[in-house]
Amino acid sequence: MNRLTRTRTYLLALALVALGLVVGCASDRQVIAQADQMHSTLKPAVIEDPALANYLQQVGERIITAAREMDEQHGGPKSHKTEDSSWMFGDKMRFHFVNSKTLNAFTTGGEHMYIYTALFEQCKSEDELAAVMAHEFAHVYARHVHKGMNRQYTALAVAAAAGGAGYAVAGKDSRTEGAALGAGLGFAAAQFANMGFTRGDEAEADKLGFDFYTRAGWNPDHFGDFFQTMIDKGYDKTPAMLSDHPTLKSRVDLAKKRADELPPQADQWQRPPIAGGARFKDLQARAQRLGKTLPNDQSLANSQELLQALPRSCVAPVDPQDAVQARERIVKRAEAAEKAQEKQK
Repeated sequence: MNRLTRTRTYLLALALVALGLVVGCASDRQVIAQADQMHSTLKPAVIEDPALANYLQQVGERIITAAREMDEQHGGPKSHKTEDSSWMFGDKMRFHFVNSKTLNAFTTGGEHMYIYTALFEQCKSEDELAAVMAHEFAHVYARHVHKGMNRQYTALAVAAAAGGAGYAVAGKDSRTEGAALGAGLGFAAAQFANMGFTRGDEAEADKLGFDFYTRAGWNPDHFGDFFQTMIDKGYDKTPAMLSDHPTLKSRVDLAKKRADELPPQADQWQRPPIAGGARFKDLQARAQRLGKTLPNDQSLANSQELLQALPRSCVAPVDPQDAVQARERIVKRAEAAEKAQEKQK
């Protein structure tokens, strides 16, 4: 495929996605496709070690089973009931450990959820890890990524305008390519800004995640422990009125309140952890060792920078400076690539 054909294909794909502006809201199919595309970019940073991958998936399966039971009882928000949700409980749903020094967990929707090794290493027990994972699956269950895609459709309108500008400044024989570069850069910049979850999304994910976590057998008194760890590390200094996400203290307080309000029979739901204290620490040490041995090629470096640039809303009320700087670097590289293309015309 030559450059002109690739450019036309890109613009056609962009136009087809932009039809969401006319047709309506993002569908499951669109979210799954976007998640798969993002996973191909993040895959170099995924830790494929069987011991770690199997352990994380076992924890995830307990959460998914509890969520399936809620689905069968028709529980959950209206957003969960907009389409057939059976895919959320299938064997393609995957939790991934990704090698990153960034303290975060995130889902791109669809069938992929990511736990950063830096977060895993900070967990004091499987309870803390399971709470974060239940929260991430709750974003999928409530279709919160669909909302983000709807915001991206608005971003596509901005990208289309940027594409028009690119067409105007490009040379006569390269206008299509110029439009693609402008649209691509405009969309890439807007996509980062619209990928995070809102305060309402985070609060809902905490509520649903608590239900999944508790029904799956972990101790309800420990659901808020990781958020407390974040508080202890100084991640909760932004006043609530200045953040579009819940404060960590409010999340800890609500977790305690929900634990206190559980029915007496909730004690019967508790099960032993998949990895007890010593085994859990062994797995953490294994992740740390493997992270140091992964090949430091450019594809891994690019994946790690993207992981750093993704919104931090799931574990902190604001994005720290390193995330902002990573986004700036990505946009600057896109701008540099565009300038280099212009010089070749």
